[in-house]
Amino acid sequence: MAAPAHADITHKLSTSVQLTVDSAASQATRVGSTYSVSGSNVSATLGGLTAPASATAAATMNSGTYSQTTDGSSFSFSETFTQGDAIPTGTTVSSGVVSSLPSFGTVTTTSGGVAGSLAGTINSAGTMSLTAGGAGTSATGQFVSEITIR
Repeated sequence: MAAPAHADITHKLSTSVQLTVDSAASQATRVGSTYSVSGSNVSATLGGLTAPASATAAATMNSGTYSQTTDGSSFSFSETFTQGDAIPTGTTVSSGVVSSLPSFGTVTTTSGGVAGSLAGTINSAGTMSLTAGGAGTSATGQFVSEITIR
């Protein structure tokens, strides 16, 4: 007669549902004011940047005065100005929505998801029901059965 077998058996069941709605996001990079001038055969009283009138305004340009050094000779001249972004007074978020975004030099905006009819359930028998939502949503359901014999 054969000896009886001794074994420990463990059976684990786990279930989970994860529902996700993407949030809206905006990333902005503020551009600063810049001024540059270059040239040859040019006399100059250089211009530059003028400090803004308020702490939230952008600097403005102060034009210089320029003249050709030697009449009738060739010359080159370049003056460039980029007016930077003003600092907005602030933004508010209401129900996850920003009512108006700042208008900066570089802005990347992603719209938020819409839950719509997004839903998910798993019952004790492991039967899963997932319902798709609107754009920017995901539903993930998982049922795991694990048996360990030692």
